Amino acid sequence: MKKIEAIIQLSKLDEVQDALDGMTVCEVRGFGRQNRHKETYRCKEYTVNFLPMIKIDLIVPDQNVDEAAKLIIQSAKTDTNGDGKVLISDVKEAAYALAI
Repeated sequence: MKKIEAIIQLSKLDEVQDALDGMTVCEVRGFGRQNRHKETYRCKEYTVNFLPMIKIDLIVPDQNVDEAAKLIIQSAKTDTNGDGKVLISDVKEAAYALAI
């Protein structure tokens, strides 16, 4: 099994969600190549250090990892800086808990 972690833009969440069967989603903040930038709010200029992003986590069988990663990349791509990242790692052990 593999764990896929994807950091995507907020605006692309619905498209990624439509492309995948199941996932866990968290709101995160970060920056990459776009680094700090300035935004104007109510006529005042502010420096934005971290941008809001979405982090998606999912566990997939080894044979489905390439397909899942391609679906994320295709549905989250905007061709601009800040598109995000897709990280894939091995899952050596998984435990399941059920609410009783």
